[in-house]
Amino acid sequence: MNLSGIIAVSGKPGLFNVVAQGNQSIIVESLLDKKRLAVHASNKISALEDISIYTYEEDVPLSKVYRSIYDKENGGQCVSHKASEAELRAYLDEVLPGYDRERVYLSDIKKLFNWYNLLQTNDLLKIVEEEAPEESAADEKPKKKAPAKDKAAPKVSAAPKASPKASASKAPAKKAPVQRKSS
Repeated sequence: MNLSGIIAVSGKPGLFNVVAQGNQSIIVESLLDKKRLAVHASNKISALEDISIYTYEEDVPLSKVYRSIYDKENGGQCVSHKASEAELRAYLDEVLPGYDRERVYLSDIKKLFNWYNLLQTNDLLKIVEEEAPEESAADEKPKKKAPAKDKAAPKVSAAPKASPKASASKAPAKKAPVQRKSS
């Protein structure tokens, strides 16, 4: 699942799609009502692709959890975030066995399912083949990195740093103070 460009903003309900980026803010579009607004640097922003769920073994990225829910529901809606705590925890245990019950709070579980249903409603849960991009990316990465290193090396050796003597010689010469003759 590709969750890039989708963010959550602290203090604002729902999820947002990043539309544009400015100097001090980003322009986002709400997935709830399609309204656009500016989110400033002072707001806490979380990208969905960077969020993961605690388990006892390792943290599981949100995209993998959503893929598991998507497979379980055949691309449909999951349990409502308004269900009881027992139902929500049981459902999460089905899709992510071994999640850390002490560190994953009920509010986190509600957000998880609410966000999934919001993404599913907006048709943003598209399955991306994970194997093909990794193979092509692995083939391309060494090719891209090798020329960049070759180009960077001559630039560093060809341009020596200016020594203090060289910078002093470029500075304008100081004039001697003018002496006045006394009569």
